[in-house]
Amino acid sequence: MSEKTHLYILWTNADVEAAEKMVFMYGVNSLLKGWWEEVTIIIWGGSVKLAAENETIKKLISSALKAGVNMSVCRSCADMYGLVGEIEAQKVEVIYWGEPLTDLLKSNEKLLTV
Repeated sequence: MSEKTHLYILWTNADVEAAEKMVFMYGVNSLLKGWWEEVTIIIWGGSVKLAAENETIKKLISSALKAGVNMSVCRSCADMYGLVGEIEAQKVEVIYWGEPLTDLLKSNEKLLTV
């Protein structure tokens, strides 16, 4: 059995401190320090609004992308908030995540939920 080397972080809350001190701190450092070969942060729910509107979070997203972290936003959530354009302007992928998330769970991928 091979070890999974891709970490997915499902970020679903709009708490700036949790984003700064967990989602981005762990996501970026775990990639840079080689703890995981690949890291994807999935932005879902209230965090979508935060990602589009909060300047601190925008900077963290930019830094994470530069470090090689994959960033992806739930399109349904971005549509609900009317923020697809704002998210795409940050060079963040915007896709429907319902089915891919289900596939991740069914295949026992490494998923951390915040």
